[in-house]
Amino acid sequence: MSWQSINELLSFVLFTYDGSPITVSQVLQVPLLLLLAWFVVTRIGKLIRRSLLSRKVAPDAVHLFSRIYLVVAIAVILVTSLEILNIPIKAFAFVSGAVAIGVGFGAQNIINNFISGWILMWERPIRIGDFLEIGETKGVVESINTRSTLIRRSDGVHMLVPNSHLLENTVTNWTLIDNNARSTVRVGVSYGVDVTLVARLIKQALDERDDILKSPAPIAIFEDFGDNALIFDGIFWLCANSEADIRKIRSDIRFRIYQLFDEHEIVIAYPQRDIHLDGVISLQRSAVVAQTHE
Repeated sequence: MSWQSINELLSFVLFTYDGSPITVSQVLQVPLLLLLAWFVVTRIGKLIRRSLLSRKVAPDAVHLFSRIYLVVAIAVILVTSLEILNIPIKAFAFVSGAVAIGVGFGAQNIINNFISGWILMWERPIRIGDFLEIGETKGVVESINTRSTLIRRSDGVHMLVPNSHLLENTVTNWTLIDNNARSTVRVGVSYGVDVTLVARLIKQALDERDDILKSPAPIAIFEDFGDNALIFDGIFWLCANSEADIRKIRSDIRFRIYQLFDEHEIVIAYPQRDIHLDGVISLQRSAVVAQTHE
């Protein structure tokens, strides 16, 4: 096939829109342009993401910028493709209106989650790496997508939460401002012990740890007179990234308190009951006869 034949084939007019002919050459240029543009856009996006992360920009800010960059790049590619075909954007006004009506009725939840995702990324009430408590679930945010948020629970299981659920329900963000969290270790001791000594030993167990913040300072509180024990609380602040860190620190503190109590012969209370009987105890006749024969 000669070059003249190829040129004639590429110049063949497929259809005409608003007086502008659409040739085979123009139609073939569009997919090639889309592939090339998508390759360039993704490569530039990766370079920008690496550059921002190397500058220690917050991961959620990098994620938001990447999303905005991707949306703007797609819009530019689509507009450029239409310009190559000489098709004005107003040609899709009626079609886009019909699609919008259909989507509005049939995909309300999807649109709600999509908009909620952009609100989460823009306002940043929840960020990547935050430790959340949603109802009975606790976990760390790993990614915020356009429809749902990926959370890794404390037991290692990944959970997808719709973005609208995070905006419409109460969510506790333990690390919104910082990673500091308050925690408590409770212990009950027997009645009759030296309560001043108990409070001093609990305070000693807290002061010995370097991972407990010195400000606010840890304190030991005589909480209450319980049914079976005198209740003491050791209250402290610490910097932790997950619930597992807090649980381990509480466990270590309990080990140390138990050791100190054992050294000073302080008994940790356990449930017990005193039974008082009123009146005279009478034995059954059969029991008395049996004792007489013996």
